[in-house]
Amino acid sequence: MTIQGKVVAVTGASSGIGEATARHLASLGAAVVLGARRTDRLDRLVAEIQAAGGEAAAMSVDVTDPDDLKSLVALAVERFGRLDVLVGNAGVSRISPVADLDVDGWSAMVDVNLKGVLHGIAAALPVFRGQGGGHLVTVVSTSGLKIVPTQAVYAGTKNAVRTLLEALRQESTDGVLRTTSISPGYVRTELIDHAVDDPAVLEQARQNMAALGIDPAAVARAIAFAIDQPDDVEIGDLTIRPTRQN
Repeated sequence: MTIQGKVVAVTGASSGIGEATARHLASLGAAVVLGARRTDRLDRLVAEIQAAGGEAAAMSVDVTDPDDLKSLVALAVERFGRLDVLVGNAGVSRISPVADLDVDGWSAMVDVNLKGVLHGIAAALPVFRGQGGGHLVTVVSTSGLKIVPTQAVYAGTKNAVRTLLEALRQESTDGVLRTTSISPGYVRTELIDHAVDDPAVLEQARQNMAALGIDPAAVARAIAFAIDQPDDVEIGDLTIRPTRQN
């Protein structure tokens, strides 16, 4: 099965990489099931995909709530009969030195970036096992590959997910489950908007992102590449960054 005809659920689908992925996969013939907290954006996205001849459904999803992920998977099965791929894209970032003791920010990153992925696995894996196949594609980050100051906890959550997926891969060599970690570098998304409190630092970060960041559609194409492999081929890790990124 190529991308055409596959059923793909995407979290964090209301903007950025998630939105671009939904649009791209739908244009390739996938039925997309979209989850995010901003349902007004999801509704517009679904309408646009359907107007272009694609298949799409959406619902409100907070990945910190395991029941929301179960409902997203259930929506895919109810509407389209199965779930072939879960793209775990929802994420948050807080940038600050550890010494700032941003405990609330740390908790948010752990809850969304790590626990949110676990909730997705818990919801999707039984369906994948029951139907005899499935694919977990999870967006991590180059922040986990090149450790830098002010991103310790963010990088920690992303590396925890990378480790989790590798262990899950080794537990799943019966051919039923494929796992893929996608590590984007600088991408022009809204992630930075809530990562920094200092207005001057935030403005500088936005300028850097505008000058250096790549379009989310580039990451969407990488995700499609991983999905579009034959069932006996797994793209375990894929890094995509601007050519000028250090």
